[in-house]
Formats: sequence, structure tokens, C-alpha cells
Amino acid sequence: MLKRVLAALVLAAFGIPAIIFGGVPYFIVIAVFLGMAAWEYVRIFHAVNLAPSMPLTVGGVLLLLAARAFLPDLGAAALSMVVLLAMTFHLLAYERGRDQAATDFAVTLGGVVYLGWIGAYMLDLRGLNGGLWWLLLTLGSVWIADSMAYFVGSRFGRHKLCPRLSPKKSWEGYWAGVLFGTLGGISLALLWHRVGGLNVLWWQGGVLGLVMSIFPTLGDLGESMIKRQAGVKDSSNIIPGHGGFLDRIDSWLWGAMLGYYLIVWFIR
Repeated sequence: MLKRVLAALVLAAFGIPAIIFGGVPYFIVIAVFLGMAAWEYVRIFHAVNLAPSMPLTVGGVLLLLAARAFLPDLGAAALSMVVLLAMTFHLLAYERGRDQAATDFAVTLGGVVYLGWIGAYMLDLRGLNGGLWWLLLTLGSVWIADSMAYFVGSRFGRHKLCPRLSPKKSWEGYWAGVLFGTLGGISLALLWHRVGGLNVLWWQGGVLGLVMSIFPTLGDLGESMIKRQAGVKDSSNIIPGHGGFLDRIDSWLWGAMLGYYLIVWFIR
């Protein structure tokens, strides 16, 4: 527990100022998290004798992040270029004797799109007008839901949510997360409206909190699916007491993308 707390404090010491200042500092923090998550992703698949390209996966993720952050009109072009480069790389690998090259190609693309394209919504969310407060509302609701699901589930969980993917998750914890995540969205909307002048109504915060409670769990379970296939518990042991970077952002990926469109299409 001490290692877990100390690691969280170190991450907060870098993450909180970057979130507040935004811009390049925030981009660097997100790029480090997603770049390291991509590195872990490739290593996980290497454990089951697949061979996604480390340079293309990590480099593709960072390229998409940079394009979406600084040259958004070129984002689609950057993604298209990475797809073609990946196919070229893996067809050459097949020609050299790698019979699973087509599967490797699919895994490489999966990492680039999921961690790079979807992950870039964490930049898009912060880039909105009032983005600091939208980010804190969205990912704050995800954190509240995750935390309450863990605490309630570990104490009162009896009915397994997904026994094969995540044996410790329970329906009791999940619905507690939905309840408290929704209430947390309402509370954060009222708080950020008062503190930061965020243009959001309490019921809109509740809707956002509800969505952030129901769906980002699938990100957690999706990462569990990848790890279960590889037979590993954590994506890595880089962050003491927390596992790896991919373990920390699995729910954020879903939360940032869903939150961004919910805010842009329905709330603002």
C-alpha cells in the first residue's frame, strides 16, 4: 500500500500541473502515458508468440497524438500512412518466413488505432473551450465510479460480473460504481460550475457521470481480455503497486472519447 500511495503521489506531481497548464506540458504527459502503454501492449502480444511491430506501434501512436494535437487536419492522413507502412512491414516479414504476419499486422493496427487514435481524445477533451473543467468532470466521474466499484465490490461483491475476464469484479460493485459515478458527475458539475465557471447544468453532469460509469468498465475488461490471452496479471510492473501504464488508462480511453462527443453533441 505504501508503494502504491507513493507512486500515485509521484504521478500526481507531474500530472496535475500538466493538466492545469495544458498545451505542450499536457501533451508530453499524455504522450508518455500512451507511448509506454503501446510499448506494454506490444510486449504482451510478444508473450503469446505474436510479433506486432514495436517501432510502428509506439511510433504510430506518438505520430497520431502529435498530428491530432498540432496539425489536426492531417490526423486522417497520418493514420492512413501508418496503416500502409504497417502492411508493408508485415508483408515483408511474411516474405522472410513469418507465417503469422497477417495476424501481426492486425495486432499492430489494433494498438495504433486504439491507443493512438482513441487515446488522442484525451487531448481533444482538454482542448475544448473550458477544457480543464470538462476533463476534470469527465475523468473525475470515471475515477469516482471505478473507486466506488472497487471498494463496494471488494466488500459486498457476491455475483461475478465477468468471471473469465475479471473474476474479482462483481455486479454489486458495478452498480455501486454507476450510482456513485452519476452522483459524482452531478457534484462535480455543480463544483466546477461554481469554481471554474463551467457552462453545465447539474442534470447534464448527472448524464455525463452516468455514461462515464456504465461504459468505461468495458475498457478495463477489454484490457483484461488482452492480458488473459497472454496469461499476465498486469501490463507491466513499471508503476509500483499499480502495474503498468496500460492498466492505468484502460478506462480513460473510453471515458475521454465518449465524454468528448457527449459534451460536443449534447451538452455544449
